Amino acid sequence: MSIISKALSEYGVKEVIGTKDNQRIIKYFDQIGFNGSKLKDETAWCSAFANWVAKTAGYEYSGKLNARSWLTVGQSTNQPSVGDVVVLWRENPKSWKGHVGFFIKQTKSYVYILGGNQRNMVCIKAYPKSRVLDYKKLKQISN
Repeated sequence: MSIISKALSEYGVKEVIGTKDNQRIIKYFDQIGFNGSKLKDETAWCSAFANWVAKTAGYEYSGKLNARSWLTVGQSTNQPSVGDVVVLWRENPKSWKGHVGFFIKQTKSYVYILGGNQRNMVCIKAYPKSRVLDYKKLKQISN
């Protein structure tokens, strides 16, 4: 299955407000080697989602929960295509904080990303291109 098909199959998965957790989000953590029931669905889960998508689709993945861990995975590209990883900075470019998701399209000023933990759900959202740290093409490691 392609990365983008796998990611789109989760479209609309949403955090549960309050003390309960969406078990689907907990599963993203569990299936990449973390204890989801300890982490809860309020934990920043964009990287957990990206890891789960890449791993279950048979591609290389970072295995870490911080978005910038994706800067060490895949091959950098200046010409991203649908399904490539997009790594963004958050707060400021030198901060350790970031966001990660999958490339859908771009306009002159915006990049459209399919990702987890965007408006507390899996959806497509536009981000200013000025926040992009890198675009990454992932290698397939299994079918």
